[in-house]
Amino acid sequence: MDTKIGSLDVAKPPCNDIVSCNHTNSTAIQPCVPSAATNGCGDSTLGGHLARRLVEVGVTDVFSVPGDFNLTLLDHLIAQPALNVVGCCNELNAGYAADGYARARGVGACVVTFTVGGLSVLNAIAGAYSENLPLICVVGGPNSNDYGTSRILHHTIGLPDFSQELRCFQTITCFQAVVNNLEDAHELIDTAISTALKESKPVYISISCNLPGIHHPTFSCDPVPFSLSPRLSNKMGLEAAVEAAAEFLNKAVKPVLVGGPKLRVAAAGDAFVELADACGYALAVMPSAKGQVPEHHPHFIGTYWGAVSTAFCAEIVESADAYLFAGPIFNDYSSVGYSLLLKKEKAIIVQPDRVVIANGPAFGCVLMKDFLKELAKRLKHNNTAYENYHRIFVPEGHPLKAAPKEPLRVNVLFQHIQKMLSGETAVIAETGDSWFNCQKLKLPKGCGYEFQMQYGSIGWSVGATLGYAQAVPEKRVIAFIGDGSFQVTAQDVSTMLRSQQKTIIFLINNGGYTIEVEIHDGPYNVIKNWNYTGLVDAIHNGEGKCWTAKVFCEEELVEAIATATGPKKDSLCFIEVIVHKDDTSKELLEWGSRVSAANSRPPNPQ
Repeated sequence: MDTKIGSLDVAKPPCNDIVSCNHTNSTAIQPCVPSAATNGCGDSTLGGHLARRLVEVGVTDVFSVPGDFNLTLLDHLIAQPALNVVGCCNELNAGYAADGYARARGVGACVVTFTVGGLSVLNAIAGAYSENLPLICVVGGPNSNDYGTSRILHHTIGLPDFSQELRCFQTITCFQAVVNNLEDAHELIDTAISTALKESKPVYISISCNLPGIHHPTFSCDPVPFSLSPRLSNKMGLEAAVEAAAEFLNKAVKPVLVGGPKLRVAAAGDAFVELADACGYALAVMPSAKGQVPEHHPHFIGTYWGAVSTAFCAEIVESADAYLFAGPIFNDYSSVGYSLLLKKEKAIIVQPDRVVIANGPAFGCVLMKDFLKELAKRLKHNNTAYENYHRIFVPEGHPLKAAPKEPLRVNVLFQHIQKMLSGETAVIAETGDSWFNCQKLKLPKGCGYEFQMQYGSIGWSVGATLGYAQAVPEKRVIAFIGDGSFQVTAQDVSTMLRSQQKTIIFLINNGGYTIEVEIHDGPYNVIKNWNYTGLVDAIHNGEGKCWTAKVFCEEELVEAIATATGPKKDSLCFIEVIVHKDDTSKELLEWGSRVSAANSRPPNPQ
């Protein structure tokens, strides 16, 4: 799982004394020994300080859109040898790219300009907040002399009040810093970055446009290191929680484990696997946690998603007499319109810093990682639930054999996608039917997987693919994007090409917003069809390595995959897959009807 913050093996910062920082095991971030990689003592400016701090925590790529308020700042970021500034086509995609980057590296950053840029990136930052991602959003702000005056500036809504952007960010970031003087700039920047790492949420930093190039003693080449206060479990609370949980689970006949998306923010993935190894329980994963639990684990039984779970998984989970959920999020989407057949009295819910056992008691100040590690030592081995799963399991059937030149079916497409996956690949799934089709993929050891379930912003995957691929160039990213989603954010295929990425994009062209169709159909779900391969060819314009194909049948798909993984393996490959507008997974049909029912509930009588 590629979720380390400031990870030496992934981010490769320029000196060896940078330590990993995460939500639950935080330590001081030490200053680097001056070197060519960090620009040594050559840039004791605000801009140079910000650049060094980003590199120190593991950010080596910053996604940006230039504007007159951030140009000087960008000069100083570019001057940092260990930092690569990636210019994006728009602010929304820059934010999505920082989101994707943070998923792989553990922290991401974007730089935009005041208000017109800040309000454009807002949606991406909100998505990162919902997914608990540390993301540093830097905005080039007004000249420091303009604060406190009645001047009206461009890029604003025409009022002398410059706080509109700040007020918008206050609801979707965990810390906001407005840097309009040099005296406290060092402290504000360091506090913002450390808060992002501690809280695993986005932060907002506004830097006045006339300040980045000014030298100041606090921006010396060896700045005072800032530290992240370690988060520790209350020892008595931890012991009590473990004792109560062990008693609860050890008397169960067929208990199960289910991993949730907050395993990432708690940095508890390894502890969860340690628990699974020790107890022998059947091991499932919630849909938004796919990729955070190893699917090659011997007791892994699939995705638990209520009525649309992978085969035989829901039956085992919902028939268990005890289940431990580690880091779950139960919303209307993950609960399939609030239709999960779970009972509170059977559940242990473990959140990043809290444990709740059945209808009580609850234990606060108990960190998930510590709890899972200690619980692993106290549980009796019990593989009853897994044996039941193994007993009733019937291997999935194969799609009906396609006739020669028969129009391609989605189930046939994903049968071939499965064969492409390895530890050297990563999957990005866009909001839509790709959610359901990709959930059924079996991830080999080391294969990455990301999608945005809580926020579900259509178009997220284009920017996220750009950022994720930039963060882990050793992996080949395979993205699945619907035609409707692609039309929202298509421009930054251009940035993928400029960055010489080798991603494979499968554009699933079914003529509209299929996921919306299955929730509530209407003419608004039909979109104008594009010549998508023609569009990408035009964006390519002969610069960089790019290959496109349009496939209508299985034979053409097989040929396209062979080309993308063979002669064109070093190119960005864009494969447009033409499928029928009603060709959806059975899971989407079921899920859509249940979500529709939840959305259309009549008002409760007063």
